[in-house]
Amino acid sequence: MELATMGTGASGNGVRTVTAPRSALGSGVSLHAYDIGVLVVYFIFVIGVGVWSSIRASRGTIGGYFLAGRSMSWWPIGASLMSSNVGSGLFIGLAGTGAAGGLAVGGFEWNATWLLLALGWIFVPVYIAAGAVTMPQYLKKRFGGHRIQVYMSVLSLILYIFTKISTDIFSGALFIQMALGWNLYLSTVMLLVVTAVYTIAGGLTAVIYTDALQTVIMVGGALVLMFLGFQEVGWYPGLEQRYRQAIPNATVPNTTCHLPRSDAFHMLRDPVNGDIPWPGLIFGLTVLATWCWCTDQVIVQRSLSAKNLSHAKGGSVLGGYLKILPMFFIVMPGMISRALYPDEVGCVDPDVCQRICGARVGCSNIAYPKLVIALMPVGLRGLMIAVILAALMSSLTSIFNSSSTLFAIDVWLRLRRKATEQELMVVGRVFVVFLVVISILWIPIIQSSNSGQLFDYIQSVTSYLAPPITALFLLAIFCKRVTEPGAFWGLMFGLAVGLVRMILEFSYPAPACGEVDRRPAVLKDIHYLYFALLLCGLTAIVIVAVSLCTSPIPEEKLARLTWWTRNGPHPELEKEAPEGTLGTLEMPTGVSPPGDGGTESSSQGRDQHGARCRRWGRVLWDWFCGLAGSPEPARSPEEMAARQRELTSIAEEPLWRTVCNVNAILLLALNIFLWGYFA
Repeated sequence: MELATMGTGASGNGVRTVTAPRSALGSGVSLHAYDIGVLVVYFIFVIGVGVWSSIRASRGTIGGYFLAGRSMSWWPIGASLMSSNVGSGLFIGLAGTGAAGGLAVGGFEWNATWLLLALGWIFVPVYIAAGAVTMPQYLKKRFGGHRIQVYMSVLSLILYIFTKISTDIFSGALFIQMALGWNLYLSTVMLLVVTAVYTIAGGLTAVIYTDALQTVIMVGGALVLMFLGFQEVGWYPGLEQRYRQAIPNATVPNTTCHLPRSDAFHMLRDPVNGDIPWPGLIFGLTVLATWCWCTDQVIVQRSLSAKNLSHAKGGSVLGGYLKILPMFFIVMPGMISRALYPDEVGCVDPDVCQRICGARVGCSNIAYPKLVIALMPVGLRGLMIAVILAALMSSLTSIFNSSSTLFAIDVWLRLRRKATEQELMVVGRVFVVFLVVISILWIPIIQSSNSGQLFDYIQSVTSYLAPPITALFLLAIFCKRVTEPGAFWGLMFGLAVGLVRMILEFSYPAPACGEVDRRPAVLKDIHYLYFALLLCGLTAIVIVAVSLCTSPIPEEKLARLTWWTRNGPHPELEKEAPEGTLGTLEMPTGVSPPGDGGTESSSQGRDQHGARCRRWGRVLWDWFCGLAGSPEPARSPEEMAARQRELTSIAEEPLWRTVCNVNAILLLALNIFLWGYFA
């Protein structure tokens, strides 16, 4: 979920649409040889890092493929936390929202700093102590039963496929189409194939290391564009002056929607009439951000791959520092784009907007690509295209890997309880292929969406389904009295209320400038951030009320599953093979890898050259699927119990615990200063 794309916009409710810029940017610009050279070097680096990390990765066990063998250091985790969230849709949507409404949407990014620290200091210790691989699996351990686990898994997969993947693919491919004139399908398929190959082969290790590379490219390229933009408008004082004067020539009579907001350079805005009211930005957004940063599989999986809790905390600190930057290299460049090109980026007349970008509600979402094409010189234009590619590929690989984890562990194991670890490895990789196919088939649906309303729907889905999940996880971790019936019926209540609001949102589209707002009061008078806070509170009340009417969970069943019991004694090692696999995060199968001996013996009497080719083909296939290599010797129950205690340990060295705590305090101090300065 890219929270920052849900900022202010023409809809008036904070939901920003992403639409298809066309004529404003032309059908593509010709690239110089230097630009092409930059793109070639970019692809070589990405593929090289992907292959290198795939070769060195432990890819044949649950822990190796889905959690990078629990061996990741703090710096790639922090970089991956950043790039997993910053997709191509965020570059276009966040800059567009900044162009339309000013700085306030940057609060979506700065709010993430607090929740990243909550992830490292509050949530991850409980997840590690519980020995959870996925978030639905944690809920299954916490409450028992399977219905919550299955519901959360299916809901997450639906959200990933039809919101995150579609948003990133469309935004990234659209940028490529505008900048290069390439065919939308060709560019999308090429990107999907490259990302899928190293995601399937290398698992989370390859994903995190390539994410680290993509983060360097993203931040470096975006900072270059930021400096060029500020130089063009006269730095920050010039931006303030020119943005306030950025009025398009074509306006709608008797309206004020063509005027830049008077509070554009303030973060905290009127609680009633503000486009992003300050109580909603601080409290309502925290509800959504808690779901995004502390309970979403895509994000949490990176922290769970840390070699120990201190590295997970260090990754959260680095990610928090990096999340401060988008305000400066995405939001402000969006405002610069409106200041430089008010007739296109700031258009308000529905007919003019339709001609410029194909959407009647406004064209602010062309802000970032317009700035890239207009300001970037030869060579650097190729760099910025690489930045968008990096944003797209990093978020896609993260979603692919996390989705395959959810499907293999929370869905497939429900269908085949005796599935071997090798089977789970293959199923996880095949599911990535399935996601790629679905992504390609989804392109024409996105392309044909009228005036970007599909993206209104996408943001509504995430906004109205997240608060109940936030309430559930907070109560699961901090309230031992919550029971499975309370959790389940609370989720169902929250889902029903959220769906009602979502259906209304989709049934009553926001009016364009000059049109009468005929939406019901629940839509136009209750900001979606206020609604998120209200829905979270109501869901929590239902969960607690139903739980109090049912028998409490025995204390011994909560060992290492809540904040209060995270340091408790380790429960007995589970006996069943599938659960044991997940509990220890790695289970030697004791089965000879296919293709090491049987292939050779069965080839006797055949043509030796043909047999050798077939044998090498099988070896490559087994390596690709993580089935190659000698099996580990089977461990005794005592050894497996010791390994489980090691993997679920949340002990820290005093020195590094202190280092992490000091850096967290410094990060919060910087964050508070920035909020105060721009408030």
